[in-house]
Amino acid sequence: MSVLTQAGGNFSHKLVFGLITERHHQRVLGHYLGTILFILILLMVPVGGETPSTWRSLSTYLGAGMVIHCLALFVYFIHNASQSVQINAVNRGLHQATRKSLAKLEARQQRNGWCHQPTPSMDTQWPQINARRSGYIQNADIEALGRLATNAGVVVHLNFSFGDFTVEGFPLFTVEADEAPGEHFSESALDLLVYVEGEVAEDLYVNGMTQLMEVAVKALSPGINDPGTARLCVHQLTELLCRRLQFHPSNTLTDDDGHRRVSWQTERFDSLLYRLVNPILHYGKDDVSIGLALLKALKTLSLFAEEAELQTIQRHAERVIDTLAQRDTHPLDRQFIGERLASGEHRLTLPIKLPTPPASPVTAADH
Repeated sequence: MSVLTQAGGNFSHKLVFGLITERHHQRVLGHYLGTILFILILLMVPVGGETPSTWRSLSTYLGAGMVIHCLALFVYFIHNASQSVQINAVNRGLHQATRKSLAKLEARQQRNGWCHQPTPSMDTQWPQINARRSGYIQNADIEALGRLATNAGVVVHLNFSFGDFTVEGFPLFTVEADEAPGEHFSESALDLLVYVEGEVAEDLYVNGMTQLMEVAVKALSPGINDPGTARLCVHQLTELLCRRLQFHPSNTLTDDDGHRRVSWQTERFDSLLYRLVNPILHYGKDDVSIGLALLKALKTLSLFAEEAELQTIQRHAERVIDTLAQRDTHPLDRQFIGERLASGEHRLTLPIKLPTPPASPVTAADH
């Protein structure tokens, strides 16, 4: 409990549930419970006569062996639990889970019918299917939903993004049809949704990136004050965002004739980049190393971006430079930062020296 409390306080309480549900930890606790139950049963069975029977002696030796085995497992559990809450192990687990999620998404797009199309316009007169329960919708069986829409001759539009929290009665689906679908269609469509408790990174890469950002923000808090961990998270986010830039996530499933059957919402790159960069920049604005780490990450992303994404990255880079310039830095600091502004490989338009911030109105009035 002390280890889990420390992990929740240093990183994020979302990670504590992952430590508890790890399979090897559950096996250790299962051995403990089995040993306790066996010894309790052994103590409850009465001894007949002064000399114990053969099975009684064997069961006693077996109980002693199980206790020794549990002592060995105790040492293993303490070592493994202490290792699993180290920041390198936590970040590595989040990074690997997010990479697997991206790889799964990229492999799924190679199937027939999965593609990226412009977001269709919605008609307010189209019938809708409301949610039966509240919770986080992690995923859905899109291909089964496509077959259901093909058989009914309709198009199904998802009114939410995967990972969103929806409430009971929320219109989850909009059905492109003249008449409302039957009750069987609605029930079948709702049964294809996958609900989870909280945010899981294994099936949704956005959750993994968000949790890495939250670990970085937690590390920048005054109580933790660990900019090295924040920089580590920025480096891992850079690698994940580069992989995300290499493909456009599908938002449409078509049938064999190429007609749209299912459409859903995906996280745009500009929205994703803002959600990840802005909190780290806000909480690390007083640390030069964090600003330079974010600027270096944006330089790397510019090498993999297309024109639309490049403009978004350029705007974020300008904001990082403005944040560095707003600090009342010493000339030595400005020289150190200026030497690193435009260095390295990138496709951004950056100044060769740190801009001078404009004087505040109060300062100008005093002079």
